[in-house]
Amino acid sequence: MDFSFIEIIQKIIKESGFAAITWQQMVMIAVACVLIYLAIVKKFEPLLLLPIAFGMLLANLPLAGMKSNPDDPDEIGLLYYIYQGVKLGIYPSLIFLGIGAMTDFGPLIARPSSLFLGAAAQFGIYVAFIVAVILGFSPQEAASIGIIGGADGPTAIYLTTKLAPDLLPAIAIAAYSYMALIPMIQPPLMRLLTTKKERKIEMVQLRQVSKVEKIIFPIVVTIITTLLLPSVAPLIGMLMLGNLFRESGVVDRLSDTAQNALINIVTIFLGTTVGATAVAEKFLRWHTLKIVFLGLMAFMFSTIGGILLGKLMCWLSRGKINPLIGSAGVSAVPMAARVSQIEGQKANPANYLLMHAMGPNVAGVIGSAVAAGIFLALFG
Repeated sequence: MDFSFIEIIQKIIKESGFAAITWQQMVMIAVACVLIYLAIVKKFEPLLLLPIAFGMLLANLPLAGMKSNPDDPDEIGLLYYIYQGVKLGIYPSLIFLGIGAMTDFGPLIARPSSLFLGAAAQFGIYVAFIVAVILGFSPQEAASIGIIGGADGPTAIYLTTKLAPDLLPAIAIAAYSYMALIPMIQPPLMRLLTTKKERKIEMVQLRQVSKVEKIIFPIVVTIITTLLLPSVAPLIGMLMLGNLFRESGVVDRLSDTAQNALINIVTIFLGTTVGATAVAEKFLRWHTLKIVFLGLMAFMFSTIGGILLGKLMCWLSRGKINPLIGSAGVSAVPMAARVSQIEGQKANPANYLLMHAMGPNVAGVIGSAVAAGIFLALFG
């Protein structure tokens, strides 16, 4: 068949994505570009935000067949198959394996009271859950929205895939965005709820934790939490297995793999496929905006809960505990602990709160997983 040059150009344009693109897809592409900017230029949690943003970009390019969870079987592509690791709860558990291998639970073991701060910093989860139910969300959806307040992306994804998979794009992006924005969200609340005198408090050095304690800890936590909440075993079990790799000292190769190669590979798959679920027709809805708002509220109330309990512990200890470490009870490790350190040094340059804040910080990881287990037991 003979075609003129102009007809060939017209045919290419007609069959290209330029002819099929909608305004909603253009909005999502613009949002993806903004997130890429924040990841690269502002360095907001780039290891996760960059693959999520690029996955969003790919999914909203028309006719590319890159959606990770399409309604139309004819559009199933590469990301759909990789997405099965999210759908089946594999990636979040493997992420927890890597986190466990990178985490030192020593500060938590040295000051067990940090567990209370980690628990208090889950307050926003339950506040957002109640508000979401009032706004008309089902209990399963409300639980998935509330877990954003734990500032734990893998846990949010794990719970949402079990209870409300249709909400996964909005919840995952909100969870990781708020994790990335911790240095912007938390400091105003910390300064609002504490006095300068409290922020100046210097804490005494933590006791040295023995190797035996560090080995026993993940075993005991796994047994207790799994017996109490069997549904949380995939997350807590993998977290503590990774930590046992680290602390045992006899499987350095496995520990190194979990900390580096494995978690990096899974992060690429998880981030890209989660981002690719944010297709325009599902994401650009008032429903999504409500989720984003509720997620922010959950995160703020979690920060407030940790700080307020920190103030109470400061009073009970007669000024020996700096309440700033309470804000680190959200489980964004180690960024939340670093924010506590920065705010403490602004008030008192001689203040070194990082290791003290790491106790509540790692307790928050356990706390958010336990909260997810409670929701799964109730609504799963």
